[in-house]
Amino acid sequence: MNTTVKTLGDEASNLAHEAALGTEHAIRSTQHLAQQGLDGLGTARAQTGAALQQLAHDTSALTHRGMEALRDGGQQLREKSSHARQATAEYIQHEPIKSVLIAAAVGAGLMGLLTLLSRHRGNGH
Repeated sequence: MNTTVKTLGDEASNLAHEAALGTEHAIRSTQHLAQQGLDGLGTARAQTGAALQQLAHDTSALTHRGMEALRDGGQQLREKSSHARQATAEYIQHEPIKSVLIAAAVGAGLMGLLTLLSRHRGNGH
């Protein structure tokens, strides 16, 4: 009976040893997977950071180009306005009677349009 107890004790010891080895292997595998996950997160974080920096740079460049385009458009508008003003002043100087007649015709047309619109609204439409 002593041999049976010794054999059972040996088997229990072997099972406990194998369970300990299995548990140690599971712990190492879990640690390895956890480390791989952390490494993946670090890589993803670095890539995201780089993408955000590129996005910020691109946004800044677009803003700068938009401001330049707006500035250039404003300058062109000022130049065209100045040219139109000068051309109008020259026309008035060279053709004063025609200028007065044109201005009177435009004024009369606008007054007629305003009168028509005010009557249309006055009728409740």
